[in-house]
Amino acid sequence: MAVIDIRRSHKKPLKTAKAAVERVAKSIAKEYGIDHHWDGDKLLFDRSGVKGHIAVGKAELHVRVELGFLMSAMKPMIEREIERKLDEQLD
Repeated sequence: MAVIDIRRSHKKPLKTAKAAVERVAKSIAKEYGIDHHWDGDKLLFDRSGVKGHIAVGKAELHVRVELGFLMSAMKPMIEREIERKLDEQLD
């Protein structure tokens, strides 16, 4: 199993940061068919071979994704895509 672990600081109000994360999640869900839902300030997502969360704090986001065996080969591409989308939404 491969793990993606990204921490990203931000200067957005919590509500704005959560809205940005929601936009990222919807975009990724559309591309990869990943279901997601919120549990407080944590967005949880999963599908076959992919499971993780994005925790939204006042000054930091923490993304953790666990990739199953077949998805492990796509780790670099998935990691770049998450970072790119976060950059688009949080800058």
